[in-house]
Amino acid sequence: MKSKKRSYHHGDLRASLVAAGLDLLKKRTVDDLSLREVARSVDVSAAAVYRHFSDKEALLNALCEEGRVMLAEAQRKAMAASGGGQKGFDATGLAYVRFALANPSLFRLMIKSQLPDTPSEADTPTENVAIQELRSNVAAILPKNATARQRQLRAILAWSIVHGIAMLVLDGRLPHDEKMIEAVIRLPII
Repeated sequence: MKSKKRSYHHGDLRASLVAAGLDLLKKRTVDDLSLREVARSVDVSAAAVYRHFSDKEALLNALCEEGRVMLAEAQRKAMAASGGGQKGFDATGLAYVRFALANPSLFRLMIKSQLPDTPSEADTPTENVAIQELRSNVAAILPKNATARQRQLRAILAWSIVHGIAMLVLDGRLPHDEKMIEAVIRLPII
């Protein structure tokens, strides 16, 4: 029986490994994900993974970064598809919850990662792309004369609502009821 020779002929192995990791997280938890499994899924040796990721933590950080890009893009599309304004902002919240529910392992990984998630009053080099999108969306619905602090607080409030809903559904504390989720997100804040 011939052994299957593994090759390193990928146009962008790093991107392939990240894509494979994301795909595997759809089927299992982060704890169950291994570098060997990721390597097998793209048909390379386990040693090839180490050319791009020093360890599992480095791969997980790359998965978090890609997850944040995916989340920001989903929110950007939701805002555009809804025509902006408050309706668009609400759609971005729904996109957040939908992303979390469609990608529970990735979402939980993103929440546990080291990159700061709290919206700051000003752009920082370490701020993640999903938080940048949230800040941009908040700025789009608040009056032009809103202070940086008002924008920050509104971003924290909006994030708390959608993150809370997502976690409650993921943890089985609320039913996965799309109409209920949408209704809560659209409630005016008193």
